[in-house]
Amino acid sequence: MRFSADTLEMLYGRPNVAAQSCRYEGLAARFAKIFPGHDGARFFSAPGRAEIGGNHTDHQSGRVLCAAIDLDTVAAAAPNGGVIARVESEGFPPVSVDLSDLSPRNEERGTSAAVVRGCAARLRALGFATGGFDAVVTSNVFSGSGLSSSAAFEMMVCAVFDGLFGGGGLTPVIAAQVSQYAENHYFGKPCGLLDQMASAMGGVTAIDFRGAEPEVKRVPYDFAAEGYALAVVNTGGSHDDLTEAYAAITREMGQVAAHFGEKRLRPVDPGRFEAEIPVLRKKLSERVILRALHFFDENERVLHQVAALKAGDLPRFFSLIIESGDSSWKLLQNVWASPAEQPLALALALSARMLRGHGAWRVHGGGFAGTILAFVPLDMLDTYKSRMNSVFGEGACHPLRVRPVGAYEVEARGAAE
Repeated sequence: MRFSADTLEMLYGRPNVAAQSCRYEGLAARFAKIFPGHDGARFFSAPGRAEIGGNHTDHQSGRVLCAAIDLDTVAAAAPNGGVIARVESEGFPPVSVDLSDLSPRNEERGTSAAVVRGCAARLRALGFATGGFDAVVTSNVFSGSGLSSSAAFEMMVCAVFDGLFGGGGLTPVIAAQVSQYAENHYFGKPCGLLDQMASAMGGVTAIDFRGAEPEVKRVPYDFAAEGYALAVVNTGGSHDDLTEAYAAITREMGQVAAHFGEKRLRPVDPGRFEAEIPVLRKKLSERVILRALHFFDENERVLHQVAALKAGDLPRFFSLIIESGDSSWKLLQNVWASPAEQPLALALALSARMLRGHGAWRVHGGGFAGTILAFVPLDMLDTYKSRMNSVFGEGACHPLRVRPVGAYEVEARGAAE
């Protein structure tokens, strides 16, 4: 089986074409071995994402700046003619979901089966076709790292359903909303829509979640052409077991919103909020107030980040990125979950020592554990990687490439010669 070099270059960059071709061919062989009754498979890829601006603003109907990246979840899949969805993911137990019963199951919460069932349920409720399929899956979006392996898996599931049964009629926004629904109501994590939208849209994207439908604007920018690499540092911690810490941010921001008669913070006037702090302090904890302060500042900061990129003003953009990271550390307080274990804080401190005056750094994604994001001059990248890898382990620092497309069907061209 062969895959277009041009397509693989578009998705992963020219230096990675050969490795990715081997990856897809290996996935095809694995599919044929596990599910030998099929004539062949179709291939679907969904990217992870980098959160550039807007840390924990999406679940309050705020603004975000994000990008799809060249790490992805890939499935080889085919219809099986029945009502069972069977998924074999590398490193995970096999999943078998009976699509004739799409009601949520408590025993599936936190599992891949919940995602498959939840996506199928929402798609069917919206009038889209679903059906049983067999799939094998591989992913290099490292789990629990803040690059949203969960959204990549969800978007991949939606792409499989749409490609095999829906005729490609699922829009990126609806696919993202379906994925969020599955994660909220079936998987059991109260996430916002940032991760799924970034994976669905591709490229660098500014999203405003204030209205009933997200307002999406492309922000074309080539950091590499300007001499900078985006790099994530995987500190070795995982937020897989930190769902409650993550959910507490949403819950606490909601407590402030409720004080003003709102469900989310976005409709609340920032000036009115600040005037009410003496009253709020008697009613809620100081941490709740600090987290609300972060939201109002961060939500406004995204506008300035987008404006700086459009103006080509990288010094201003980097200053705003650093401000965002400082706000997450001091106000949002999602840089560490335990006083004794603070790998994100260490990575941020080391990055500041190396990159101050040259680049930028910030907490990345949900926080508490996982990754930081850094903007590193290309001529400093090897030194930065070496330093981060020496502290957090070989391969901890991973340069990223912005991927121009979201969830995508990668067409195979037949048997290899």
